[in-house]
Amino acid sequence: MGTILLVIHLLVAVFLVAVILLQRSEGGALDGLGGGSGAGSFLTARGTGNLLTRTTAILATIFIVTSISLSLYYKGKSTTVKSIAESIAEQQTTVEQTAPEAPEAPVAGK
Repeated sequence: MGTILLVIHLLVAVFLVAVILLQRSEGGALDGLGGGSGAGSFLTARGTGNLLTRTTAILATIFIVTSISLSLYYKGKSTTVKSIAESIAEQQTTVEQTAPEAPEAPVAGK
């Protein structure tokens, strides 16, 4: 569940950046990507603005919802970060505790 939610979150973030860069700005951004007249070649300037504004709002809402969902999902998960040296020492003590004692060979003459 967490992995699917994380993938959706990352895809929404990428699309959100792309839609924001497609919007008309003073610098132009990626508005001219579609050809000579930019994104206005298939829609009017007002229609393109409204479409990009709505798309941005929808993607931003989905982004916020997935962010909150991810934080709530991983809230209960506690991960203790250990160094490699601590984990090796822990494994060695576990092996030493669980290793059976070697049997002693019988001594002749006793």
